[in-house]
Amino acid sequence: MYATSLGDGAELRPLETWHAGELLANIDRGREFIGRHIGLPDVVPDLESARAYLRSYADKRAADAGSLHGVWLEGRLAGGLLFRVWDTAAGVCEAGCWLEPAAAGRGLVTRGMRTLLDWAFDERRMHRAEWHVASANEPSINVARRLGMTREGVLREHYLYRGVRTDTEIWSVLAPEWRQARARAVRDGH
Repeated sequence: MYATSLGDGAELRPLETWHAGELLANIDRGREFIGRHIGLPDVVPDLESARAYLRSYADKRAADAGSLHGVWLEGRLAGGLLFRVWDTAAGVCEAGCWLEPAAAGRGLVTRGMRTLLDWAFDERRMHRAEWHVASANEPSINVARRLGMTREGVLREHYLYRGVRTDTEIWSVLAPEWRQARARAVRDGH
């Protein structure tokens, strides 16, 4: 399988069913931190649920309906990047992420998502990539900004999370915008 360097001792690799133990350890290291805004820690409380979660993404990949990629830092799983939704016919995907606290603030999500969005737009010919994020999740909103996404709106009290209604922001980038930004970065030497 592939391993793409993200720099600083980090790699982007497939996250597969046989990584269940590593996934559980990753979630356990960051359970409270990760769970502030997303429900993954609630979905993965033990090894069998970690296997089931990874199996669900293996099934999505097989059906061309989503995918899951691990971010390894110094050889240890530190988080994940995913296409939660992948609709080839419509040309629309929804990306997402999580990281344990020790990996946060290093630009790993931004670098990894750039790799995945290049693939989505260039190889798979997607037209639109979305990023759904809780309004209180400032680090994730900052990733959307760094990726050149546009904030399209807020679904007010849209998501019931741990008994609290939370707002969900919708951010997106279109293939032509992505290509223009990449061309500008190359032209400007970034």
